[in-house]
Amino acid sequence: CREHCVIALALGPGARRVHVAAALRARAQVSMSRFEPDSFVNYEKMSKNIGIVRKRLGRPLTLSEKIVYGHLDDPAGQEIERGRTYLRLRPDRVAMQDATAQMAMLQFISSGLPRVAVPSTIHCDHLIEAQTGADKDLQRAKDVNKEVYNFLATAGAKYGVGFWKPGSGIIHQIILENYAYPGVLLIGTDSHTPNGGGLGAICIGVGGADAVDVMADIPWELKCPNVIGVKLTGSLSGWTSPKDVILKVAGILTVKGGTGAIVEYHGPGVDSISCTGMATICNMGAEIGATTSVFPYNHRMRTYLEKTGRREISAVADSFHQDLVPDEGCEYDQVVEINLSELKPHINGPFTPDWAHPVSEIGATAKKNDWPLEVKVGLIGSCTNSSYEDMGRAASLAKQALDKGLRCKSEFTVTPGSEQIRATIERDGYAQILRDVGGVVLANACGPCIGQWDRKDVKKGEKNTIVTSYNRNFTGRNDANPATHAFVTSPEVVTAMAIAGTLDFNPETDFLTAANGEKFRLQPPTGDELPSRDFDPGQDTYQHPPPQGASVKVDVSPSSNRLQLLEPFDRWSGTDLEELRVLIKVKGKCTTDHISAAGPWLKFRGHLDNISNNMLIGAVNTENDGVNSVKNQLTGQYGGVPEVARHYKAEGVGWVVVGDENYGEGSSREHAALEPRHLGGRAIIVKSFARIHETNLKKQGMLPLTFADPQDYDKVGPEDTVSIQGLESFSPGKPLTAVLKHADGSLDSISLNHTFNQPQIEWFKAGSALNRMKELQ
Repeated sequence: CREHCVIALALGPGARRVHVAAALRARAQVSMSRFEPDSFVNYEKMSKNIGIVRKRLGRPLTLSEKIVYGHLDDPAGQEIERGRTYLRLRPDRVAMQDATAQMAMLQFISSGLPRVAVPSTIHCDHLIEAQTGADKDLQRAKDVNKEVYNFLATAGAKYGVGFWKPGSGIIHQIILENYAYPGVLLIGTDSHTPNGGGLGAICIGVGGADAVDVMADIPWELKCPNVIGVKLTGSLSGWTSPKDVILKVAGILTVKGGTGAIVEYHGPGVDSISCTGMATICNMGAEIGATTSVFPYNHRMRTYLEKTGRREISAVADSFHQDLVPDEGCEYDQVVEINLSELKPHINGPFTPDWAHPVSEIGATAKKNDWPLEVKVGLIGSCTNSSYEDMGRAASLAKQALDKGLRCKSEFTVTPGSEQIRATIERDGYAQILRDVGGVVLANACGPCIGQWDRKDVKKGEKNTIVTSYNRNFTGRNDANPATHAFVTSPEVVTAMAIAGTLDFNPETDFLTAANGEKFRLQPPTGDELPSRDFDPGQDTYQHPPPQGASVKVDVSPSSNRLQLLEPFDRWSGTDLEELRVLIKVKGKCTTDHISAAGPWLKFRGHLDNISNNMLIGAVNTENDGVNSVKNQLTGQYGGVPEVARHYKAEGVGWVVVGDENYGEGSSREHAALEPRHLGGRAIIVKSFARIHETNLKKQGMLPLTFADPQDYDKVGPEDTVSIQGLESFSPGKPLTAVLKHADGSLDSISLNHTFNQPQIEWFKAGSALNRMKELQ
């Protein structure tokens, strides 16, 4: 393998491709079949595409543009304009977590195709509930979810998809360790897929229908992203961590400031951040609505590739280095500058990940706002912060406390990101130190970060504070308790606050009291970026698909309450949509957690009718400020949102949802689009959308529409009927009209914008993107 790489580097580009491919094939043969040689980006082809586009545009390119445009289906003919045109791309691979993979694989089965066209994997990480500890929780999950895991394993085997078993780890950590590398274009059915940007990759979160397109060898559409540059100067030190970079950026850009853009980090400060630290920053970039985030290829990435057994890939990347960094003189649509030497530790929350506070000020702010100061639970790990470096730095603080006779005053949990991380921190003693200070090591899974937490220490409705190293802290997300004040920060600050037990503890200045009464301050955390010895891979948890899967049987029982084969949605009738009811007019923030809650509902992710019973049950109704309480305009009675929607559907009455800004922010879960479509919804009309959710709605034949005048939101009443006109001449860039008929019989006509291109309009007419795919077969 190394011989091929050396030859490839010595030869000119014309002869390089053969030896690069040979090197990667050799790499694949020695890696337990986890790596498919055809999955690696053809650097020479990407370089050629970049050259074509650079010549057409006549300007220097950002790194984001190089990787994205380098994967164009037609680089010579593709219209390219940031923020306006739709690009047709050829991603290198697909990754799916188990909660979203169920619906993605059900849709792929419905397509009738025999096998996926690009390397794809399924990762079992979402269905493991945290209760008592890793071993028991994992075994319980295997028992409870046996039907789903069997479906995913057999569907993977039949259709050529690799299967990472429960206990293997969180999808994004597995991707970083195995599949991400500089220049790759990867899509994943999870909003935090951008984690791979820490390895110089463009990794984008999508819905399952987008994954089906790519697996079916259909060019994938992405609106040409703007590029926000974040220039980093100075260097990290002391208590400041990579997490503080994105916490600061979130405070600057807010939860919608990155919408429609790739965030590209650059500048001399980049080299002071570890590869896994860069991944942390890219991971939480999802919370500002960014399409993805990315760092330029550097020595930190090369070292990480070598430590994770991919030295040959780094050697090839070195030879194409000019394509893996931005061109000098490239222009960004917006630039944010951060001096890492001046950056202080941050903590964001509660209830939204963009409410940023310096740790030194959070105590005073909490007192002012009457937030509980006692930290009930500190939780470290998750896909955002579960690297070897994160665990080592947390353990260094735990060791200081233990040496002074202290243990955590708060409950404390530790979630390793992968089996490899778990095995390595066990071998090197970090896990035991974290247990000794009071920590409970949970399974290698998402756990409390996504609401998979059987929390017992507080009652629902009890006001309390938790601090986490996670990425998202929407109301009720972690424990289904709307009174929980969740704050996100670095694992180091979480550990310090768990030891102190209070939110107003500033580890840079405040003292703790040792068991002997001595006052002392925690010294700044330390930890190795990577293990001095090689990583311990732990147990082998990967199942490679057989060369031929036609004989593999995939069972979906008609009586199952976990899995349900899909029926095609109805085609558009060909006429305007008249007198639709307003199912709910949503007040304020409405994330995908509000639209399709996770937690205990995750078990129904493969059964569309059952999961639809959680549709919009967390959204606040403007009419009564209540949740899951809307008036049935046909009966005059109040009921739950799904209940009323089902009644409308049974009576042949279509309906719309009216919403506020950044509707559908958060997770990539396409169930938030499938459920409204399944229950008879026709349109979602809001002030603005989050990117992934808007696309997901289009894919399922819904109409995601925005008020041309945001103030028209106020004109819509809960008892109105809405007629959407102009569909017979539906075309890109042409607004539609909504006629509002109010309860008193008066009418208002308002303009509604949309972002449909012509192929997407064909999805709507066919009833869904999947229906359209079948029409074209």
